[in-house]
Amino acid sequence: MLKPKEMAILAAKALDAKKGKDIKVLEIDKITTLADFFVICTGGSNTQINALCDEVEKKLSEAGEEPLHREGHRGGTWVLLDYGCIAVHVFNAEAREFYSLEHLWADGKEIDLTDVVKAD
Repeated sequence: MLKPKEMAILAAKALDAKKGKDIKVLEIDKITTLADFFVICTGGSNTQINALCDEVEKKLSEAGEEPLHREGHRGGTWVLLDYGCIAVHVFNAEAREFYSLEHLWADGKEIDLTDVVKAD
């Protein structure tokens, strides 16, 4: 069983493998009970958003972790994968800007992904 931070890093790697853009991991355990980490990513199309989410589910499943819930916003602009201790949010660019999770959760600590994902 993976620790929450390990799950978040693995999710970020999976998103990077499918060319997700602007991947962020926010540590939010000190400011909310919703989750320990948010993983946030932008996909270029509805098809890519689904491929990104499928890859996260595949990699975490291989590590023994299954999502509690997968929810997609109507129109394919946003998908949430809820793993309890981590929440993976995959948006199209407009939805990411609209929901602005990085701003909303600015009190969280951004995890350095320099050695985890390729630069956009």
